[in-house]
Amino acid sequence: MEKEGGKPAAVVAVVTEPRFTQRYREYLEKQKLLDRQHRVEKMPDGTVALPVLGEALPEQHLRELTNRVAPGSTCVLTQLLDPVPSRKARGFSPAQRLCLEVRRWVEGCGVTWSAELEADLPRSWQRHGDLLLLSEDCFQAKQWRNLEPELWETVALALGVQRLAKRGRVSPDGARTPAVSLLLGDSVWVEHVDNGIRYKFDVTQCMFSFGNITEKLRVASLPCAGEVLVDLYAGIGYFTLPFLVHAGAAFVHACEWNPHAVVALRNNLELNGVVDRCQIHFGDNRKLKLSNVADRVNLGLIPSSEEGWPIACQVLRRDAGGILHIHQNVESFPGKTLQPPGNSDTEKEHWLSPQLIITNQLENGATSDSGRKMLSAATKPAWQSYAYSQFQNSNKSNRTL
Repeated sequence: MEKEGGKPAAVVAVVTEPRFTQRYREYLEKQKLLDRQHRVEKMPDGTVALPVLGEALPEQHLRELTNRVAPGSTCVLTQLLDPVPSRKARGFSPAQRLCLEVRRWVEGCGVTWSAELEADLPRSWQRHGDLLLLSEDCFQAKQWRNLEPELWETVALALGVQRLAKRGRVSPDGARTPAVSLLLGDSVWVEHVDNGIRYKFDVTQCMFSFGNITEKLRVASLPCAGEVLVDLYAGIGYFTLPFLVHAGAAFVHACEWNPHAVVALRNNLELNGVVDRCQIHFGDNRKLKLSNVADRVNLGLIPSSEEGWPIACQVLRRDAGGILHIHQNVESFPGKTLQPPGNSDTEKEHWLSPQLIITNQLENGATSDSGRKMLSAATKPAWQSYAYSQFQNSNKSNRTL
């Protein structure tokens, strides 16, 4: 466990002569009092200190050690101000370290440790600078209520942070407002650095998605120099910033209707030095007064961005068209049938041989490497089904024009 500044927290130890060390160790292990996270230490006067769990060793155990376990032994308590982690502790995962520290503290408070409490500890979390965001499914047992707020200080020290918050269910309010409560600390603003980009936001009002890192890295590598981009669901700048900072987009129109996200987005544009290349459009993007400007449109909304497709087409350049980056939970797409409807031999040929479509794209300037990547993606059955259905819908729309 660590204090602020990275120094290890003091631990309680029982001190005796070297010849009694093994007897003491066996007794403490049997009573589940030995602190295995820290090493047994030799003191300057030649005695040996055995770290124990809790903030003190109950008097009954001290009497047992001197009267029955090792008669005639010296038995005193001390504090190790700079305890040395044991070899085993150095190999512990953060979750295991958290369990050891919380258990030691809980038992020191006189509360019996149980399998229920251990199962109620978090196994994963999100870290934003010095704030740790816990998941909603931990610390739910009633016993924890009587241990607050000191419990949160113990958890924070064990994991090396200064602030703690706990996530609830995301509100279905259209802005995906997270139900987050602050457990330890005063400020709700956090900073997260991702691929060299700084994001600051109010953790109780805005979400930060770690799951889209692959896509953020991909768009950051795109050659967008000189291009104008419209980001229809900008949030705090998840994709707006990679397009500006790394991909070199000339200008981005960022659309967002969550006022808290807009505040964060404006700050993040300034933090990353790109505020002069972005205009924020606050409000419902379906009412966007913008058209015929975009080389690319980013539709970063899941589970479906389909509602934004009409406005995306509206903002594309009429003379040259452009690229739509469509986000969709394709795995949940209802039409997962591997064989498309219809009996056209041409349809079957294109369905079974997606490389024919890719060949046409290669002729329009794509590299052979990008073609191979596109082929690999197109071979996923669920993606094929989704792409085929959209192709059919597009053909139908064209025929009605």
